[in-house]
Amino acid sequence: MDFPAVPLADINLSSQEFWTMPRDWREGAFKTLRDEAPFQFFDEYVMEDSPFPPGRGYRALTRHDDIWHVSRNASLFCSGQGSNIGDLPVELNEFFGSMINMDDPKHFRLRSIVAKGFGPREIGRVEDLVKIRAGKVVDRLLSEFSERTCDFVEQVAAPMPLQIICDMMGVPESDHADIFRWTNTILGVGDPEFVTSYDDLITVGMEIFAYAQALGEDRKANPRDDITSVMMAAEVDGERLTAQEFGSFFILLVVAGNETTRNAISHGMKLLTDNPDQKKIWFDDFDTHNRTAVEEIVRMATPVIHFRRTALQDTEINGQKILEGEKVVMFYSSGNRDERIFANPHQFNATREIAPAQIGFGAGGPHFCLGANLARREVSVMFGEIARRMPTLRAEGEPAYLQSSFINGIKRLQCSW
Repeated sequence: MDFPAVPLADINLSSQEFWTMPRDWREGAFKTLRDEAPFQFFDEYVMEDSPFPPGRGYRALTRHDDIWHVSRNASLFCSGQGSNIGDLPVELNEFFGSMINMDDPKHFRLRSIVAKGFGPREIGRVEDLVKIRAGKVVDRLLSEFSERTCDFVEQVAAPMPLQIICDMMGVPESDHADIFRWTNTILGVGDPEFVTSYDDLITVGMEIFAYAQALGEDRKANPRDDITSVMMAAEVDGERLTAQEFGSFFILLVVAGNETTRNAISHGMKLLTDNPDQKKIWFDDFDTHNRTAVEEIVRMATPVIHFRRTALQDTEINGQKILEGEKVVMFYSSGNRDERIFANPHQFNATREIAPAQIGFGAGGPHFCLGANLARREVSVMFGEIARRMPTLRAEGEPAYLQSSFINGIKRLQCSW
């Protein structure tokens, strides 16, 4: 697949204009970076109403192996100074990012407690919920949409992940709309449709935090059969989650667990529509090709575009000197299209071997996505229902993409069957 040849001098990943350019132009730009400047330095941009000044700038890592190296060397590249490009006080980093903005031993303690809510028994129960929720999504399409057309994001991709996260955490259905609104606001930064300001972010963050604290305190006093109760009761070395820690983790979970899976499913429908031969291969023998097809959807979608690390000492990455305190930003979307790793990386291939690994869930290390297996299962079950009951479902036209440098989102995608 050919993309425009973009001169290095025309590329500025910190510019809002870059992220409004056509997608094929941006793919050409990332190819230029991979080929000519895999450690290119960029100045920083901050929101106009942010009370914090721009940081010192960052190096953009665009090759798969370099991203893999940084992810797996947490002793050299820390998360505790922030996983987003801009600098925030530690308290705000942990408030919005919970354990993804922490280093060991704090990170290990919190992840160990939270992981008890994602054990085999809990995930086994969630898998049953996934099947039920996916079935209900398809039931509704078949019974309520007589014209056989709808917005795929609104009616298919968005409801199931949101409902699963809420079911897991014991959030009543009457509160689902609030959760959906909060996550859209947090991840809508940069998109004029959402017009999210710094004040909006803080306000919404406080609303989710207060909601989660109340939920955690309630389950601590009145345990139920949900993961919130499991996590609030879990102990590691005699310590439990505080209500404040649960509040921050809840923000992370509802944002990451809802939005990223929603976007993977949305991109998956577009990919299957654009590649009918691959759709036929998968749907004709679903179980045989399920694992590779799901990994390929995540590779092509890469819902989270980047995360940042900060060097804790002078070091090198593939011969490039990195100074103590320098920021390195891992552009997963570029690494997942690295021609050095993947043959025909811009082509969707439902039978692509899973090694070498795609990095849509992060590239290993202590911050590898805790919910990766749940996300895989949701994508698998949703497309399994579609393959079995609505195999003619297809996207119509181009999606309305989220304007964002952080989330590879789809806001709307018309579909028919």
